[in-house]
Amino acid sequence: MAAYSPFSWAQLTLSNGNHMLEITGNVSTYFNQRTLKSDQRDHSKDRFKLRDAQIELEGRVGGDFEYELKFDLADMADNNGTTQIDPENPGLMEASVTYKGLGWFDIQTGYGKLYYSRSALVPFGYSPYWQRAELTRGSVFSTRDVGVTLMKNFWRQRANIYLGAYTGLGEWSLNGDNDASGQLEYVGRVDVSYPARYRYREIDDHLSPTPMFSLGLNARYTNKSQPDGETLPAEALGEYGIKVIDGKRTAYGLDASFQYMGFSAQFELHQLKFEPRKENDPLFLNFNPSQTRGYVLAGGYIAQLNYFVKKWHTIVSARYEELDLNDLAPGNSQRFSSALAYQIHGYNAMVKFQYFNIIHEESIDPLKWTEQFRLGMQFQFK
Repeated sequence: MAAYSPFSWAQLTLSNGNHMLEITGNVSTYFNQRTLKSDQRDHSKDRFKLRDAQIELEGRVGGDFEYELKFDLADMADNNGTTQIDPENPGLMEASVTYKGLGWFDIQTGYGKLYYSRSALVPFGYSPYWQRAELTRGSVFSTRDVGVTLMKNFWRQRANIYLGAYTGLGEWSLNGDNDASGQLEYVGRVDVSYPARYRYREIDDHLSPTPMFSLGLNARYTNKSQPDGETLPAEALGEYGIKVIDGKRTAYGLDASFQYMGFSAQFELHQLKFEPRKENDPLFLNFNPSQTRGYVLAGGYIAQLNYFVKKWHTIVSARYEELDLNDLAPGNSQRFSSALAYQIHGYNAMVKFQYFNIIHEESIDPLKWTEQFRLGMQFQFK
């Protein structure tokens, strides 16, 4: 058993020589304040919120097996007695086992993050923001599911390939059964970095002396066409009713990242195509088949710029995002967010401030507010 010092800020590690277990966690809380539209009176979202109370167990058994169990007590309490699950904070975050004994690829099974979208793969604790962009936070496409993933890296971990098959119901897959179609969702990702390995991080806190680049391509497909008389579980459809549809659903995306001497930038784009089984599906917004041609498009992009001021232990960031939930509806949503984070002790103790501004909202997704402010602190024991 490795000794633990209260002054080390290191994770607690237990080992018997063959089996090693690391225990880490995260607690974060913030105060939220909204600027409501003139016709709104509900200020219930102006409050303190416990965002995270996480425990993470990561272990290795010999040289062949790795496992991870991560859960959030705050989210479990928040979701207790409800059928709604916040996709960014679902309660159970990870429960997976990885087998590395084959040599030519690794196999990961269980429940956890899908290898789709760089933004969704960046751990929350390493971001200056309190919330991911709306496109990638889990309301448009699922970011977690139960299934199996094949993984392989090349070129000294500069290139990575991920291929997986999953239940296709996202976080709702933990309910147990698949939908009546019994079909799976297939997800793939490939990313390449140069001149060295590029981790899933947003901030260049190491002040890279050489410019670093990373490019990723993502794709996913499922056909959840329901047998006559059957319907999809309503809870799996998500906030906008597009995470799973009665029909074919295809998505693909591109992401790029750059960092150099404290500066870093990310760009990410996703396009989704829905082919509902029924001509009167709500996604068609009452348009006739000759107008829709049998499909609906959605998608958007994110652009983010960051700078790490090492002397002041401060991260400054700005993010712009656009999202079109349905190309048959006029307009799209446009949002601007900025973040300021002060590192008391690196990422382990950090004060974070985020400002949201709704530049334009989509006609099918009216909001109650125009601006939002969040100020709080995260603490990680790692």
